[in-house]
Amino acid sequence: MDELLNILTENCPGIDFEGQEHLIDDGILDSLNIVMLVGELNEAFDISIGAEDLVPENFNSLQAIHALVQRLADE
Repeated sequence: MDELLNILTENCPGIDFEGQEHLIDDGILDSLNIVMLVGELNEAFDISIGAEDLVPENFNSLQAIHALVQRLADE
């Protein structure tokens, strides 16, 4: 989870990923942030985040993003 948190904070500085649980719902992350994060996460974790995974539930919190990365890494 530390590597994930580092990637998130490097790409989206100023966002408290550990303290926020509604990153998408509250407008903290926008579509541009998500596009950048998808590229970084795909590369860093050797996964492929597809269009079907681009739903708010997968990016609303650090825990949700971590669960998405874990699920795709296990496939």
